[in-house]
Amino acid sequence: MNAPSMTEVASLSLREARQPSSKVAHFGADQPLTLDAGQVLSPFDIAYETWGQLNADKSNAIYVCHALTGDQYAASRNPVTGKPGWWSSLIGPGKPIDTDRYFVVCSNVIGSCMGSTGPASIDPTTGLPYALDLPVLTIADMVRAQAMLIDRLGIDQLFAVIGGSMGGMQCLQWTVAYPERVFCALPIATGARHSSQNIAFHEVGRQAVMADPDWQSGRYIEGGVRPHKGLAVARMAAHVTYLSEAALQRKFGRNLQDRDSLGFGFEADFQIESYLRHQGTSFVDRFDANAYLYLTRAMDYFDIAADYGGRLADAFARTRTRFCLVSFSSDWLFPTEESRAVVHALNAAAASVSFVEVETDKGHDAFLLDEPVFYAAVDGFLSSAARARGLRQGQL
Repeated sequence: MNAPSMTEVASLSLREARQPSSKVAHFGADQPLTLDAGQVLSPFDIAYETWGQLNADKSNAIYVCHALTGDQYAASRNPVTGKPGWWSSLIGPGKPIDTDRYFVVCSNVIGSCMGSTGPASIDPTTGLPYALDLPVLTIADMVRAQAMLIDRLGIDQLFAVIGGSMGGMQCLQWTVAYPERVFCALPIATGARHSSQNIAFHEVGRQAVMADPDWQSGRYIEGGVRPHKGLAVARMAAHVTYLSEAALQRKFGRNLQDRDSLGFGFEADFQIESYLRHQGTSFVDRFDANAYLYLTRAMDYFDIAADYGGRLADAFARTRTRFCLVSFSSDWLFPTEESRAVVHALNAAAASVSFVEVETDKGHDAFLLDEPVFYAAVDGFLSSAARARGLRQGQL
C-alpha cells in the first residue's frame, strides 16, 4: 500500500475528525459532560476501537489511554497515515496486552482530532467548527468521558487501565476518580502533575502556532488554510523533549546532511536539523493545530494533588487498585523521580504498588519503541494481576 500524499493526508485528517473510520459513541443532550471549567459539553462524540472479546462476566477489559498526539488506533492501521497502530508491538494475540485473553478498548480523547469531539468538530449551535469556542478541557474531563463510554459498553470494573505520558496522566486520574472501577493500573513515563519546565515547552509550542498568520485566531478551517509553519515549529520543539542527548548523539552526532562541507547558510546543514524539519512537516497535515493547543493545556493543568490540599497520598487514600509504575532512565520530560514520587504516595496510602525503571538511552519515547525489558514488565504485571483477578488463560 502506497503512503498517501501530504494533500491526501490533510483531506483524510479533516474527514476523520468528523466522520472517523472507527466506532463512535454519541452522547446526546440527555447525557451532558460536565467540565472542570464550569461548562457543559453536549452533545459530544467519543471515537474508539476495540480488540479481542469481552468475556461473560465482563472482567477482562483493558482501557488503553493515548499520549498527546496519539489516537484510538493503538493496534490498528491508522486511516490517515496508513501506518500500523502506535502500540501494535504491545497489543495483539500473544503479545503483552494479549487480545486472545483481554478485551482492549482505546478511545480518542475529547479535545483531539480523530473523531472525538474537539475544536475541528462542528458546533451544532453555529454549524461551524468549534475552534476556540470549545471549552478548555482537562485530563479529568477526558476521563469522565471515558467512564461514560465504559458505562455504554456495560463494563462495571476495568481489569486494567494503561497509558504512557499524557496517557499515564489519564491512567492515574482513572484510579483517583474511579478507584472502585480499576483493578490494576500501569502508568508509564508520567507524573502526578506537569512540571514548570514542561509547561514552558508547551507554551513555546502554543505561541508558535498562534503567531502563524494562517492561524486566524483559530478560524483557519473556515478560511481554507492551516497554520502549518507554526505547528511544525511546535512539533520540532516538542520532539526534542521526547529524545535524550545520548540518543541524539548516537543517531546524528554532528553529521552533515547530504553534503561534504558546511553550507554557510540557513538550510539544514546537519542531519539533526533535517530530521526535526521532517518531524515537523510530517505532523502538520495529520493533526489539528487547535487540538494541539487544547491537549497541551490539559496536560499543563494536570495536578492530582491539587484537590487534596497538595497531599498526593490523600489522592490515593481510597484506592484498592494494584499499581505498576514504569519510568525510563533517560527520560528528562518525565524523569524517574516523578514516578518515584507517585510510588511513595501510594506506599503512604498503603496501596499495592511495584515500580520498574528501564535502563535505556531512548528518552521519553522509549515507551513507544522496542524495549524488551518494558514489554516483559507489562507482561509480568498483567499476568500476575490476571491470576489475582481469577482470569485464566483463554477464559472468555
